[in-house]
Amino acid sequence: MTASRPIGVFDSGVGGLTVLAEIRRELPAEDLLYVADSGHAPYGDKPPALIEARAVALTGFLIGQGAKAVVVACNTATGAAARLLRSRYPVPIIAMEPAVKPAVGLTRSGVIGVLATRATLASHSFGRLLAQVGAGVQVLLQPCPGLVERVEAGDLDGDYTRALLADYLRPLLERGADSIVLGCTHYPYLRPLILDLAGPGVTVLDSGVAVARQVRRRLEADGLLAPAGRLGTERFWTSGCPVAGLGLVARLWRAAVTLEPLPDGVCRDSGLSSW
Repeated sequence: MTASRPIGVFDSGVGGLTVLAEIRRELPAEDLLYVADSGHAPYGDKPPALIEARAVALTGFLIGQGAKAVVVACNTATGAAARLLRSRYPVPIIAMEPAVKPAVGLTRSGVIGVLATRATLASHSFGRLLAQVGAGVQVLLQPCPGLVERVEAGDLDGDYTRALLADYLRPLLERGADSIVLGCTHYPYLRPLILDLAGPGVTVLDSGVAVARQVRRRLEADGLLAPAGRLGTERFWTSGCPVAGLGLVARLWRAAVTLEPLPDGVCRDSGLSSW
């Protein structure tokens, strides 16, 4: 394996672009590959077997494209499949962890809220995280059905999105939460709206920067960092419609992009014959 090979990143849709942006800031010399599995989004209400199968299919695709490491830029896919991916593939697999630990360190009220998908909140990995770092504080869990779909639709500040967020934030704020953890990579795109609704006394945290730093640490440890002094490139694929998705990806990435379709076999590999 050579250091000049790219880093692969995937998510259920466009949310992982928030993580990709942090990796780009942290590692400007690296070539990056990104897959938006928008044809199967959202993952949060899908059967665990489907999420696991999609993670395997996308990781295999990225490794087939030469990825020297794969970032699971999705909390739901992390909970469902990170352990399997690490057992199956020889490359470093870097996964997500909601920023509960830093929230515990920052809270003044002793109450933090976590916004995430139902699947993330129910996962074994999230339960283990709470057991490790949640002692001494009250952690309020708020599933947020519909939010991923709003981001995938490009509605980051519309009336319906605002109403959804207000409903999800209200019980957390009423119980004194002063730190809000964004447990889905789509949600950082809603940060301005969350801050507006929550007010100035609330801190909003996500784990994109921490994941990017972990990518650097893993590549450094394995001698896989790209040579400094070059500008890395990005390449984007989707399992959805590239024509329909291009505008949103370019808007969120804040640059012109080419959005390629995933090969048919990768798009359709759900692991469930009835899906």
